[in-house]
Amino acid sequence: MKSILKIEDLHVSVGEKEILKGINLEVGEGEIHAIMGPNGTGKSTLAYAVMGRPGYKITRGRILFKGEDISNLPPFKRARLGIFLAFQYPEEIDGVSLENFLRTSYNSMNGSDVSIIQFRKILLEKMKVLEMDMPFLTRYVNVDFSGGEKKKSEVLQMAILKPSLSILDEPDSGLDIDALKTVADGIKEMKGPQMSVIIITHYQRILHYIEPDFVHVIIDGKILLSGKKELAKDLEEKGYEWVREFNGREGNGRFI
Repeated sequence: MKSILKIEDLHVSVGEKEILKGINLEVGEGEIHAIMGPNGTGKSTLAYAVMGRPGYKITRGRILFKGEDISNLPPFKRARLGIFLAFQYPEEIDGVSLENFLRTSYNSMNGSDVSIIQFRKILLEKMKVLEMDMPFLTRYVNVDFSGGEKKKSEVLQMAILKPSLSILDEPDSGLDIDALKTVADGIKEMKGPQMSVIIITHYQRILHYIEPDFVHVIIDGKILLSGKKELAKDLEEKGYEWVREFNGREGNGRFI
């Protein structure tokens, strides 16, 4: 499988604090990887580092995307290369309708000026999968959205932009069972052989609907354990302390 993302010995600090302490990860084309771990261990930091969020300083290592070192690129250039990040807590953009936001993003990414009518056709096809109705488009981005609506909005953005790599930071956060299933179905529908997905989550519940090819456990800024989808079930039964006991605190990257 051709590699789309390769992270080598990545160390990342925020301010004076080192969060990531030597992450190694490789994602192939069309693969789904789940990143799991307890709170405060570096899962979201990894996502922000890949996307190039300001304030997240790479002190060692590098990030390769499609063979290119993107470690020093600004976020907008990484986005244009085909990286998409769905935030755990999406920002509100008051005064900007969702439709205008999506059309502007689409035109910027594709170097085009698609008409409102043409773009509406594209939107409606994607919205049907996510069970979203037309009035949703006129609302301001994430303003007064429920948790489920915010997640659907993020998946809709992913569907419209068609990135090569989608990083979903806790897409199951704040969702009831029905909303979770709808969002999961949307992700599966939008994903294809040309799109790789990284799902960051605490729990296995979204992985009941989206089966990952690989699962990685981050604890204390390191990937201590990796495995196939069955690893998520082991974590649900045994907890994260089992990973420390199984692998040892000094272990890094063991595969089972």
